[in-house]
Amino acid sequence: MEFVKNDGGRAAAGYKGDAGDCVTRAIAIATGKPYKEVYDRIHAMTAEYAEKRRTKVARAIKRKGTSSPRDGVFRDVYDQYLKDLGWEFIPTMSFGSGCTTHLKADELPAGIIITRLSRHLCAVIDGIIHDTHNPSRGGTRCVYGYYAKNI
Repeated sequence: MEFVKNDGGRAAAGYKGDAGDCVTRAIAIATGKPYKEVYDRIHAMTAEYAEKRRTKVARAIKRKGTSSPRDGVFRDVYDQYLKDLGWEFIPTMSFGSGCTTHLKADELPAGIIITRLSRHLCAVIDGIIHDTHNPSRGGTRCVYGYYAKNI
């Protein structure tokens, strides 16, 4: 699968070094929103989630002691943010089905999507990976599902 190195505007927003910010990066790339806008919204949503909820995820956020998107974002938070933006999750796996879809252009739909992989989100635009590295593992990386703009 083709790959384009893309930090989603992270460096242009003034952020330096490496970070576990794949969620912010993928959303910024796929939506065209500025990196800083996505980062700030996810940061606020994570803090709000931890404050208002009584779930395992909320307790984990509190235990972690930070709601910073640079250290990873829980699915409960980014899933809600993408829903708020009008994106829908389409699962490609179910319990017991095994991997049926890989990070390969011919196994994914055309257009702009955000793929959910093991511990990673990645923007794919018309079959081309946009990320800071190529996560495809030579076309063997399993896609658990993907987000697509709900039209």
